[in-house]
Amino acid sequence: MYPDEIVNPCRDELTQIGFEELRTASEVQTAIEGESGTMLLVVNSVCGCAAGSARPAVRLALEHSTIPDRIVTVFAGVDTEATAKARSYMTGRTPSSPAIALFKNGQLAYMLDRHMIEGREPESIAKDVKKAFDKHCGE
Repeated sequence: MYPDEIVNPCRDELTQIGFEELRTASEVQTAIEGESGTMLLVVNSVCGCAAGSARPAVRLALEHSTIPDRIVTVFAGVDTEATAKARSYMTGRTPSSPAIALFKNGQLAYMLDRHMIEGREPESIAKDVKKAFDKHCGE
């Protein structure tokens, strides 16, 4: 587990823009299975590509005119049961962190794995996420 002084600023970067933290497997299950509509789930991390690419990209994407109904996050390496449960809904994908996943009516509709985030500029990632919002949200 990572120390709070490292984790908390990473958490805050998302919660300050409205993300709800899911810290237990039960919370993840309720969020994904319990609601219709669209939900953005970010698998947060302390790694450099989360700090330099994923979190800034999500911030930019959420400035778009079409956004998901709900935005949530789990923290890899810290909230291990919640993260494992979230990944169980990302069928056919290799577990990665960071990751950006869009669910529609409880089904995975779109996902960016770490290898699709790492080394890319936030603006480029945000552009891809906005396209997913346009395709899956607001229908």
